[in-house]
Amino acid sequence: MSEVSLRFQTGAPQNLEQRFASRAAGMLPSEIRSLFAVASRPEIVSLAGGMPNLSALPMEMMAGVVKDLILNNGAEALQYGSGQGHPKLREQICDVMALEGIRANPDDIVVTTGSQQALDLISRIFIDPGDVVLVEAPSYVGALGTFRQYEASVVHVEMDMNGLVPDSLRNAIKSVRATGRKIKFLYLIPNYQNPTGVLLPAERRTEILSICREEEIFVVEDNPYGLLGFDRPSPNAMRAEDSENVIYLGSFSKTIASGLRIGWALVPQSLKDKLVIASESSILCPSNFTQMTISSYLANQPWREQIASFCELYKVRRDAMLESLEEYFPKEATWTKPGGGFYVWVNLPPEIDTKAMMPKAIVAKVAYVPGTAFYADGFGSWSMRLSYCHPTPERIREGVKALGTIVKQEMSRRGSELK
Repeated sequence: MSEVSLRFQTGAPQNLEQRFASRAAGMLPSEIRSLFAVASRPEIVSLAGGMPNLSALPMEMMAGVVKDLILNNGAEALQYGSGQGHPKLREQICDVMALEGIRANPDDIVVTTGSQQALDLISRIFIDPGDVVLVEAPSYVGALGTFRQYEASVVHVEMDMNGLVPDSLRNAIKSVRATGRKIKFLYLIPNYQNPTGVLLPAERRTEILSICREEEIFVVEDNPYGLLGFDRPSPNAMRAEDSENVIYLGSFSKTIASGLRIGWALVPQSLKDKLVIASESSILCPSNFTQMTISSYLANQPWREQIASFCELYKVRRDAMLESLEEYFPKEATWTKPGGGFYVWVNLPPEIDTKAMMPKAIVAKVAYVPGTAFYADGFGSWSMRLSYCHPTPERIREGVKALGTIVKQEMSRRGSELK
């Protein structure tokens, strides 16, 4: 049959949307990703995305790592690997986690394509439609999108300047169970949380773990920022205190390079095999090449000193943002003062809608993420997340100054309307 006749037999284009599975309704674009096209324009000061700053990573050194890997182990690096992850890298991951008090067996680690894939796999394994996932208020936008895709009901738990509030966790559990719904797990980011930047103190970690054990709810501890403390180390990981009721997610995206896309899950033995099967059905195996690149880097380069240099770089930028907020934002605004990580969370007077304000900010050549992106229920309209990790200190000051002007104008306009 000719190519022409085959083409005619296909008929009119089909509307594939009519055939989508019901869960496709939960596949919505991230507000942060939607901003990228605008925020990446060179004239815009982007305080939006949490892209690691690679200016402190010596590119010649990384080029040498890759060159040596290809010349000496290219046949293995460019081949399929294990679905669980490269054995040597899993051993090295144990050394990395030991810095936060975790004693782990390499056999309990599953390497993933970034920790985002680990979160997706855990959600696929545990969540049935309608199940409840408890999360901080606000919480990581990527996690909220994943839970939504698996048709979970997200229940936010109150935070303060010291992270998740234990009494609010107790109340949330009681409230959910009074409706007969099933709670699958608590998801939280204890270190320099995304989006608020706050640090959960050690005593709260212990109390939260105790609550979850008593209530038979397991904890998913997401920890991409734990080694990025500026003035002092973060407390030991929650997984260091409870090896049976905590699933720990880690990543090299913030401490080496996000483009390598290597993360991991440290899980109880009872979950390991199921997680490997789920990963293999999704990607077959994580990239052998990027795993072995990271493994070679960890084995042959001063990676602890490199993390320290990242911390110094981010601390200077954090300071520039906090100083600029103090100088240019109205006195009615409040914000977090992070001791590490990438983000500052700003609260404005409740009459200010940061999502509606965004076009004016873009005209003023500055971008941020509106607070509603970090809630499953549309809350947070008067808040915003500002990221200091990527721009230079000078650009941060420029962006915060422009944004402060817009905020003051909005407050003045709203005040006039309310008179």
